[in-house]
Amino acid sequence: MHLQEKTVDSKEIFSGKVFDVHLDKAELENGDTVSRELILHPGGVCVVALTDQNEVLMVKQFRYPFQTQLIEVPAGKLEKGEDHRDAALRELKEETGAECGSLEYIGVCYPSVAYLTEKIHMYLARGLSYGESHPDDDEFLDVMRIPFDKAVEMVMNGELPDAKTQIALLKAKIMLSEKN
Repeated sequence: MHLQEKTVDSKEIFSGKVFDVHLDKAELENGDTVSRELILHPGGVCVVALTDQNEVLMVKQFRYPFQTQLIEVPAGKLEKGEDHRDAALRELKEETGAECGSLEYIGVCYPSVAYLTEKIHMYLARGLSYGESHPDDDEFLDVMRIPFDKAVEMVMNGELPDAKTQIALLKAKIMLSEKN
């Protein structure tokens, strides 16, 4: 079949806390067989949380792979069998202490389509109320409030390199602009 690959073999070569790694053999449309390295991930969520002052709640945290601090929208991994809407509400509360009166789904992104099965579901949260945050035991972060237009400007200036943050902020900006 055109533009299809058929999996003919799959071997798990690593099983971890966050993801598993498989080495697959796939048959191409011309009959050739190729190797495909695949990272299996349960998926995640991210939330653009807008305050009544049109600020975005962001988190600054150390990201080990890049050995630096990054500013991102609140986000997290889906637990096995967890609904992504429930995960978005959970992550917003855990990371920022905020709860929302309105949670609008703004889409899904595939952060790296060549080898990763992760899908990140994106939400826009408004009507925020505030309480205590409860980050995971291995999660250290600072909550920040950044004016929404400034956050979008930071995306465009390359100051927010995280893909999910860029996509979610830009989608939220366009959606909100179209409603006005």
